[in-house]
Amino acid sequence: MTKTPAAIMKELRKVHIRTPREAALKEMLERMFEEDGGGNVTHEPVRFTDDSETHGIAFIEGSGGGKTTAIRKTLKAFDPLSTNPETGQPRWLQVKVESPATLRSLGVDMLKKLEIDQVSDRAKVYEIWELVRRRLRILGVTLVWIDEAQDMFKETMAAETQSMFKMLKGLMQGDHPVVVVLSGTERLKEITSLDAQVNRRFSKICPPQLEFAADNDLVEAITVAFAKKAGLKVDFSGETNNRIIRAGRHRFGRCIYLILKAIEAALHDKATTLTLQHFELAYGMEEGCEISANIFAVADWTSIVQPDDEEPAVPKAGAKRGRKRKALT
Repeated sequence: MTKTPAAIMKELRKVHIRTPREAALKEMLERMFEEDGGGNVTHEPVRFTDDSETHGIAFIEGSGGGKTTAIRKTLKAFDPLSTNPETGQPRWLQVKVESPATLRSLGVDMLKKLEIDQVSDRAKVYEIWELVRRRLRILGVTLVWIDEAQDMFKETMAAETQSMFKMLKGLMQGDHPVVVVLSGTERLKEITSLDAQVNRRFSKICPPQLEFAADNDLVEAITVAFAKKAGLKVDFSGETNNRIIRAGRHRFGRCIYLILKAIEAALHDKATTLTLQHFELAYGMEEGCEISANIFAVADWTSIVQPDDEEPAVPKAGAKRGRKRKALT
């Protein structure tokens, strides 16, 4: 039976492209946890500064770069934290910051993840975070991942921001200190640098953005691989790779998303070949833009300013990048 476009797209969305960022994160994680006598990494955090504190990781990348997927895949595959035999649950916890966030709301959200559904409105903030630390100890959780962490911080020197810094340091100290992973946009780097103690405790991962010329072969290889899995041939000029990078705001994750949307357009068009026109259709539907503002429809596409532009529009010639992406898995 011939698969429907929906069925094909469901399979494609399950595909994960391993990148150097996963390897860098795995290496950092291994440095954050103690080894046993046989040289195997354990779930016990390494303690620094006279055994008084743990360290953490800040994964910083623009929106749509793919950092959340990369972190989740890496943590799921990190054996020392995979399962606590006493609870049957992982030894790591993920919490996503919901904006606007306060210290109370973040603590309550974390408690829900730690199996505490009800928190009294009269509970003081320090009591909430004492309970968070107690639950982390009871459940044997030794890594806490805070996603969209830039939304924890409001004005740079506001009292709430200082309280957030104090909370982070508190999680990384005491009887049951944990490794903290923060992930967020470039603003996260600016905010954490305001507190010297917080800044020194976090190793940074800042994946480079895609560049014209340097990453064209990568984008083309990924497009061809996905198209082949969908049963499509590929027919477009080399310049299309630049357009894909530009349309994806130079972000790895956004480029992958656009490629998949173009393939979906081709499948619904009952086409046998993925063409520039399918990218034009996909981009137009996603952006809701006029044809004159469609990067895949006009000759002077480098002059188009996208609504959430953060990168220069003019292509820069450059040597092909040495870093490699691993095969689709």
